[in-house]
Formats: sequence, structure tokens, C-alpha cells
Amino acid sequence: MDIHIVERITLRGHEEVIDSNLETRIDKLLSKGFYKPIIVDSETLVILDGHHKWTAAGVLDLDWVPVVKVDYLEDSSVAVDVWPECGKKKISKREVIEMGLSEGVFPPKTSRHSFGFEVPSIQVPLETLR
Repeated sequence: MDIHIVERITLRGHEEVIDSNLETRIDKLLSKGFYKPIIVDSETLVILDGHHKWTAAGVLDLDWVPVVKVDYLEDSSVAVDVWPECGKKKISKREVIEMGLSEGVFPPKTSRHSFGFEVPSIQVPLETLR
């Protein structure tokens, strides 16, 4: 699985983050460096998994972030569902992309992605991403 280092500002979020989870993610990045890549759609760079890491990278003034790119709309091993009690009964991949390309965002924990692969562990020191 290829890990790409991309400019943080090129990524597009589609969900809000939870403040307490963000603080946890910042602490973890500070202690471990980047330990898991952000998963993004290869065409649009919409974030599928890793909104808290991406937001934490911004708080920490990182210019670059590690990502795994997937062909979101075509790869049947990448699935999306909704989190229980998120207020939606279902969500489509197209809705996720459209929200990521818009100026809006879904509430936190709306989309729930699953991947037909294990997200790899990585070790990228924060200094190399500034």
C-alpha cells in the first residue's frame, strides 16, 4: 500500500470534529508522530477517515500529511454507512464527495467508512511534515 505525503491544505473534509477527540489526537501526534495515514479519495482528496488527525495537523502547523489514496467511488471494498443515532438513515459515497467539495460539513460521526484493507501503521516524525 502506497503512502503519499501531500500538502495538508489540499485535503477536503466532509465532517466536523469532536473537540475532546481532537485534543486526544493532538496529544497522540505529539507523543508518537504520525502513526496512521489519513484515507482520502484519490480523485478529489476528500477525507474518508482521519478528520481528527487532519485537523490536529493544522493546529500543530504541519504543512504535509501522510495519506493513502483510494478510488472511493469505484472500489467496492470501501463502504460507507452511518453511525447510529447520527440523524440520517443512510448515506452514499456520492453524498460524502459532494459534501467534501462543498463549503459545508456533516455533523461529527455521520459517515462510517470501512475498508477492505488494514490501515497501515506508520512512523513519521512531525518535524518532517513542517
